[in-house]
Amino acid sequence: MRTKPVLTDDDVKKMAAAAEAHAIANHWPVTIAIFDDGGHLLYLHRLDGAAPSTVEMAIGKGRTSVLGRRESKVYEEIIKQGRVAFLSAPLVSMVEGGVPIVVEGEVVGSFGVSGVKSEQDAAVARAGIAALGLAE
Repeated sequence: MRTKPVLTDDDVKKMAAAAEAHAIANHWPVTIAIFDDGGHLLYLHRLDGAAPSTVEMAIGKGRTSVLGRRESKVYEEIIKQGRVAFLSAPLVSMVEGGVPIVVEGEVVGSFGVSGVKSEQDAAVARAGIAALGLAE
């Protein structure tokens, strides 16, 4: 039988704190969502000043990232390159800001962040993932 790493409650708390600290330090009002490897929500926080719509966007980005096993930005780029039929794919949000959490080559979860520019959303996610001390 195969074994694989999984996120613990402590991992989620550590990543959430680091992501929030990064967003607050940059004055970025965002919503942060963290998922397990099956796309189940483990953590959700809408920071002060983040628009209510950012909640659904963060959830969509994170779920797309974990279920697709890649950054949501990949799907955005596919569509930008003219493959508009991809818009009918059964993914939730094909916009940058969903980042998978990869441990030992396994996707163990993801971040979804929404509220500022897409590249800034992704930076918040990466700051959270970096708190685990993983090498990319």
